[in-house]
Amino acid sequence: QVQLVESGGGMVRAGGSLRLSCAVSPNTFSINTFGWYRLAPGKEREMVATIRRDGFPAYADSVKGRFTISRDNAKNTASLQMNSLKPEDTAVYYCMGSTGHAYWGHGTQVTVSS
Repeated sequence: QVQLVESGGGMVRAGGSLRLSCAVSPNTFSINTFGWYRLAPGKEREMVATIRRDGFPAYADSVKGRFTISRDNAKNTASLQMNSLKPEDTAVYYCMGSTGHAYWGHGTQVTVSS
């Protein structure tokens, strides 16, 4: 059973940075694709970024050039570096790991004030 636990959320002013981490147990080796998704009040869940086993990333247009997704199999983690944050980035951010079956963390709140 894969378990994912997010950390690193918080409150930051517009233009600031946060780094989200996703700790994976038992390990990342069974994870083909990691993804970060977000859910804002009144909006549908949105894919933010994904990264394949070979390290190939993909990003939503709204975060390209500002966010960077990474995975570290040695540390059993996936991360999302978020720079130049905007108020519209405010949401609960969820880590997803896919083995063919999608596993989800419980989410971490990111709040960006103007």
